[in-house]
Amino acid sequence: MEWLKKLSGAIDYIENNLDGQISYDEAARIACCSTFYFQRLFSYVSGISLSEYIRHRRMTQAGFELQRTDKKVIDIALKYGYTSPTSFNRAFQTVHNITPTAARNMGSTLNAYPAIRFSVQVTGENAMAYHLTEKNSMRMVGIRIPLSTGMEDNYKTIPEFWKSVLCGNLFSEICNLSNQFSERILGVSVYENPKRIFYYIAVVTDKPAPPNMFEFEIPAATWAVFENNGCFKENVQSIFNRFYTEWLPFSGFDYAGLPDIEVYPVCEKAPENGHSEVWIAVRRDKEDEICII
Repeated sequence: MEWLKKLSGAIDYIENNLDGQISYDEAARIACCSTFYFQRLFSYVSGISLSEYIRHRRMTQAGFELQRTDKKVIDIALKYGYTSPTSFNRAFQTVHNITPTAARNMGSTLNAYPAIRFSVQVTGENAMAYHLTEKNSMRMVGIRIPLSTGMEDNYKTIPEFWKSVLCGNLFSEICNLSNQFSERILGVSVYENPKRIFYYIAVVTDKPAPPNMFEFEIPAATWAVFENNGCFKENVQSIFNRFYTEWLPFSGFDYAGLPDIEVYPVCEKAPENGHSEVWIAVRRDKEDEICII
């Protein structure tokens, strides 16, 4: 449960700084993980991106102040980090559907978003089938695109990347390199450092990397493998959410901090449904190893 405490500590930091500077790096440090991983974890567990959450919370507090005080709109905008009245007005309307000025009128309807509090929800309704497997280091070769630290951008970028690759010749070139995971192609998010985050479409192989491709290696690890049958996009996201909120807290394992692997069937076209797998590296829970490097 230690990761849940760390994540809650990061939320406390954000809540205490809604009217000041919020550093994603500092929030991630408190959560004991990388900035990229923290944003990803936050999205999966909460169902909302970190930037959107902060905007909702700041505009909620701004709405309260507009209704209970006589402060000028520009002063409230500055308090919550908006130097431009136009940008504050836009953000406020996105959350409340009315202007800051209109929010002062008695009877105006605003949207209040409470602070997130993380807890483990025990439902027991649906089984989460999985198996553990140990793998030696895996050398992967494929093509890649850079990711941003803003997960909402990546949710758009990655599907577009898959679409473009499936429509061209690169897909078959990548598949032809595979000689270890037959008939399977992988989607892998690789965090190298805060300025180097990539998403790969790749295969496991010992063949040389062509000049137009990249290679990387994932060290030996124990993997929790979750299988899916259905819509790729929805099921893969659901697996990550359930892994953090239902499986990990009770498993006696920690997240190992290695790249997560999405495994898809090799198809000539771009299927949206079928059998897929999510591989997440785990390690045995140790109280003195709670940080994700």
